[in-house]
Amino acid sequence: MTRIVQIANRIGPGSGVAGVAWNLEQQFHALGRTVERFTYQDARRGGTERPWPTTRWRARLAGGWRQVWFSTVGTRRAREFIAARPDAVVICHNSVMAGDIFVNHGVLLALMRARGRSAWEIYRNPVHDFIYLRDRIRYRGRTHRAVVALSQAAAAELRSTYGRVRPRIEVIPNGVDLERFHPPTPVERRAARDMLHLGDDERVAMFLGHEFTNKGVSFAIQGLRHAESVLLLVVGGTDEIIAAGKAEAEAHGVAERVLFLGPRGDPTPFLRAADLFVLPSASEENALVVLEALASGLPVIATPVGFAPEVIVDGVNGFLVERTARAVGERMHQLAALDDTELAQWRHRARESVEGYGWRGVAQRYLDLADELLGARERERSGSKDEGHPRHPRHPVTRSNG
Repeated sequence: MTRIVQIANRIGPGSGVAGVAWNLEQQFHALGRTVERFTYQDARRGGTERPWPTTRWRARLAGGWRQVWFSTVGTRRAREFIAARPDAVVICHNSVMAGDIFVNHGVLLALMRARGRSAWEIYRNPVHDFIYLRDRIRYRGRTHRAVVALSQAAAAELRSTYGRVRPRIEVIPNGVDLERFHPPTPVERRAARDMLHLGDDERVAMFLGHEFTNKGVSFAIQGLRHAESVLLLVVGGTDEIIAAGKAEAEAHGVAERVLFLGPRGDPTPFLRAADLFVLPSASEENALVVLEALASGLPVIATPVGFAPEVIVDGVNGFLVERTARAVGERMHQLAALDDTELAQWRHRARESVEGYGWRGVAQRYLDLADELLGARERERSGSKDEGHPRHPRHPVTRSNG
């Protein structure tokens, strides 16, 4: 029975990398595997960090410092942790340079380019330089045996950014909790709308994201000028970027139709209150919120980045649009103009389109890959013994290969 170790900055319920690792962990347990975790806090070994002032620039500095520390000191400590578990297959989700399987949750250079940053803006940041060099070693060296890309587009992005990627690339998309995220019952929908003081006849679009610039909230806000009957719920953000979003809504004369709800731990009440979901991102690997919205029965308006083109069928369960306010707004208007019967058909198709993306099946694909790598390792061990040679230190998939 394969033992799994997951390495991530943080593991816990929610969105992002932490949520992916947490969902996989739950399913690995359910499938009968022994699972352990190694996080940033484990690497700290109980040590506490000096609190950083909560200004934007201080937060960025702190984030850069943690990235470098976890990639260097954290790697050494992760290798020690792994060495004590020679029977484990290790899945690494971010900075650490160790493990059999590395899950690529995003390529920094591609993200920065998508945001319109010049080469000078990218490389003048020493943390960006460090990440590029670290990941060049990661993808072109022997640190990992396999890399998981979250979409075919992400796999192509890896190759175009780093050239020849030495580890094999496997495409395994993220999953969705099909029980938690489901089309609401009439009672659930009414309760969600009552909480937000929404009427039955109002057409509501929802946006969810913490990085408003990359996720494209501006295109949703400005798109309301082309969708005059739509109300927009904006979930996520910080005080600073919410204030900027409110100012933008005021400037474009749509402030009375935008409700900023701030960060919320549980998005399900808002998904139940909405009629459609909008995410005009500049870049994505595999946005969990798209799968969650579709599973909740919401047609999705998204830009053709990341996994979106692989799950959204234009005109069937949503729309793939250009990243402009007009394109987003016109599709919001089109969906808002549907009558209840027509919208119910869209809801059904949205849910149906993600029935094959439950976390259980996704976790099984990781376990199949882990079992395959473990089998290869055992054959290498046997071959080394037969030949009378010690195993080459680069090959054990449970140890650092860097």
